[in-house]
Amino acid sequence: MPTMSSRRSGPDRRHFLGGAAALLGGTVAFPFARAFAQTLSTGSAELTVVSDGMMTLPLGLIFPDAPQEELVKLLEEYGQPADAMRPDCNVTLVRTGDRLAIFDVGAGPNFMSSTGKLLGSLAAAGVAPGDVTDVVITHAHPDHIWGLTDDFDELVFADADYHIGAREWEFWSSPDAMAQMPEDRQTFVVGAQNRFAALDGRVNLIGNGDEVLPGIEAMETPGHTPGHLSFMVHGPEPVLIVGDAIGNDTVAFAHPEWPTASDQDPALGAKTRAALLDRLAGDKARAIGFHFPHPGAGIVERRGAAFVYVAA
Repeated sequence: MPTMSSRRSGPDRRHFLGGAAALLGGTVAFPFARAFAQTLSTGSAELTVVSDGMMTLPLGLIFPDAPQEELVKLLEEYGQPADAMRPDCNVTLVRTGDRLAIFDVGAGPNFMSSTGKLLGSLAAAGVAPGDVTDVVITHAHPDHIWGLTDDFDELVFADADYHIGAREWEFWSSPDAMAQMPEDRQTFVVGAQNRFAALDGRVNLIGNGDEVLPGIEAMETPGHTPGHLSFMVHGPEPVLIVGDAIGNDTVAFAHPEWPTASDQDPALGAKTRAALLDRLAGDKARAIGFHFPHPGAGIVERRGAAFVYVAA
């Protein structure tokens, strides 16, 4: 058994996964020239961001309750298309001492055609799966954990230790999890429970303030999922591995209060997002967002009542 270290639905969001996957069917192959990113460091920790690919998500499915005219105008100001968002999927490696941790593991081979590129990206960065000593999960959505196992349901990082938030594990493991999810996300529950089965007996459950590895602290950032965690890598120039607590580099910064359908609890997600942006801007800490533009690292600056993302 695991050890302990310390809805919304609607007709406009139905079949979200199937619709998004169909939309991606004709996308071009992910260019591996983008797979390897520059390295950041803070103290003795070295961070490298690699890519699992990208997604295309129809705008109406992500922000159905945002003021649509303002939303389109904002995206146009940033030079982004107004029909869909095309977020990158950034996976962070942290080397500290004799440990090499990977934060989230991508979508694996069975989610979308333009995701599941992690192993190629790791190879381009000179990292083999056997080099990874620790797998740390921010939350249990498909693009973050379905890469735990291969086509034969075997763990990709077979020799690693595994760490995930206790609240996240309890939610997705619950027999009531399916009933708490809208129809278009019930496949998320099946996928999470299948991956959790592969981890049974070898996962370390963590919570807010726990030191998952030396100098790396778990930070509770709920809303996107009930037990979502971000991770602060402490040092002279700290770096926060944000996960999906801040979902993009435009709308989330300009209007953190706007609800997003990608959050399981939109109101709590907005509250967490605003508080996190305020803290990052005040602390001047660097942040790595899973869905920020690759390579995903930057800083948060205040601009009046809003925030802007500045790539590192």
